[in-house]
Amino acid sequence: MTAIQWSDGAPIYRQLKERVIAMMLDGDLKPGDALPSVRQVAAEYQVNPITVSRAYQELADESLIEKRRGLGMYVTEEAARKLLVNERERFLKEEWPAVLERITRLGLSAQDLLPAGDGRGGAQ
Repeated sequence: MTAIQWSDGAPIYRQLKERVIAMMLDGDLKPGDALPSVRQVAAEYQVNPITVSRAYQELADESLIEKRRGLGMYVTEEAARKLLVNERERFLKEEWPAVLERITRLGLSAQDLLPAGDGRGGAQ
């Protein structure tokens, strides 16, 4: 895991959970990969082990990671597929409406949103 800047806007366990999810979506954590131990993460980020355990438990409750007795926590085989479906749905329901509202408010067209230099126009 890499350095994390904690924000005051959400509990640390939720921020830690989101970081693990981002690592899964980015391919940094693949199905079958082991997660760092609770103690290791707690020491590295100077957080309470209970905080790390709570983040890991939520990931386990969502079947994104699984505990292997005596071995630790591992990314499940279906984690990537589940995450992609869940994150796309969350984006479309929670984030996209605000983005679309902002696009409309600014009077931007689809052409304005395309990257410059791709042969399809776009803002300069």
